[in-house]
Amino acid sequence: MFNLTELEGAQTIVHAAMRPTAAHAWPLLAQRLGTDVVVKHENHTPTGAFKVRGGLIYIDRLKRERPQTAGIISATTGNHGQSLAFAAGRNNVPVTIYVPHGNSVEKNRAMKAFGANLIEHGEDFEAARSEAKRHAERDGLEIVPSFHPDLVLGVATYALELFRSQPDLDVLYVPIGQGSGISGCILARDLLGLKTEIVGVQSTEAPCYALSFKAGTIVSTNSCNTRADGMATRIPDPDSFEIIRKGASHIVEVTDEEIGEAIRSYWRDTHNLAEGAGAAPLAAAFQEKARLRGKRVGLILSGGNIDFELFRKWVMADSAVEKVMMA
Repeated sequence: MFNLTELEGAQTIVHAAMRPTAAHAWPLLAQRLGTDVVVKHENHTPTGAFKVRGGLIYIDRLKRERPQTAGIISATTGNHGQSLAFAAGRNNVPVTIYVPHGNSVEKNRAMKAFGANLIEHGEDFEAARSEAKRHAERDGLEIVPSFHPDLVLGVATYALELFRSQPDLDVLYVPIGQGSGISGCILARDLLGLKTEIVGVQSTEAPCYALSFKAGTIVSTNSCNTRADGMATRIPDPDSFEIIRKGASHIVEVTDEEIGEAIRSYWRDTHNLAEGAGAAPLAAAFQEKARLRGKRVGLILSGGNIDFELFRKWVMADSAVEKVMMA
């Protein structure tokens, strides 16, 4: 999909808009997990999530190769849309974003603040994506998919930062939405010739990639009812699936309750706020705690964009129940 020179060139473009994100070893998390752990803080980007990197690379190529475009359009549950709005705003490119009804209020506000024309449509991501495609055909706009080589190239820059600063990681846990993040990690690892095991993470309520990985072929689901909206997908991208199938060791499925506990652990141990998808790798590591003893573990905290009301109802409410049970 790309070579190391192209990845390093993408890193230069990304770093012109943002600094590299930190990779911290947190001792309290290490105590909780029972082994060395390093967290890659993609919650510290200008949009609060890793996808901003892909947007910057996509828009850079668009401006160079298709400067007369009438604008771009895409569908999202939040972080993809923020990345495109951020990058398009820096380059004066009109951007329209479709989101499903009931989407994150705060992510919607952020996309509008970055300059997006926001349209609500449908009950889930797939419905919003279908309508965005129809709108693109009607108005001559460029449709930006959730998985595209330029998006993968962009987000792979966080993996390049991580692997070059922490080349001795034994295992790396990465959340899967449409797969650009884990694909970037797999491709960067292979280009650097490292042996790090890469483990995907999905919700038990949105397990299309996990089911596909087990079956060896694309498997779609009828629903994606997880509170972790960054992982709420029903249909795997074929190109992403092929990269994951060949390059990941396995995929762990985590419940919303496990994700909620991981969000609380991040807050207690690091004072970082993680959204559902961002906390899912830690939840998976907790599940596999026994097999991780003596290993150096990496966790991708892919974003911190969680609505306050969702945090209150999901994370704080569960914590209150836990306190009552322990009293």
